[in-house]
Amino acid sequence: MPDVGSAENAQETFRRAVEALHSPLIRPEITVREIPSPQRLAPHSAAVSAEVSVHGEEIAWGRLIVLYDPEGTRDWPGPFRVVCQANSELESEIATDPLLGPVAWSWLTDALEAHGAAHHALSGTVTRATTEGFGAKAHEGATTELEMRSSWTPESEDLSGHMSAWLALLASASGLPPLDVTDIARQRSRP
Repeated sequence: MPDVGSAENAQETFRRAVEALHSPLIRPEITVREIPSPQRLAPHSAAVSAEVSVHGEEIAWGRLIVLYDPEGTRDWPGPFRVVCQANSELESEIATDPLLGPVAWSWLTDALEAHGAAHHALSGTVTRATTEGFGAKAHEGATTELEMRSSWTPESEDLSGHMSAWLALLASASGLPPLDVTDIARQRSRP
């Protein structure tokens, strides 16, 4: 595994890693913003959130957290740990599919591979929750939400591929069609 910093240059290593989160191109349906990061999980941390909206309606959301402990005192196998969450609403027919968990997990693993996000110690969960309204909320009908939580140890401080993979995971969870990078660049250049 490449050297990803030490206690002596931790601030600089972490700064470069966080800067890499800003480099991927972002689909026009996705809005990313920085949010406060958890302070007790690691000596250095950063976090972003994202919402996926289509025709003004939010259809998915998530968070990506970067943890950095150059002294290796945490329980993960390396100085960095990436933690992500992705949530989306599902159609009721899809929610009952027994293959939903493995398919949703493949969205993440395929995205990590496609974006060159070298990693190890990948773990996580896929949860589906159905909400039903009763009484005054009976008219709202049932909704089902998919939630993925995962974490992994990146093999370098260049986290741009990891950020791109998380954005691709959100797009897949939203049911958005694949979008070529040149399409994103063209859409961004429109007035």
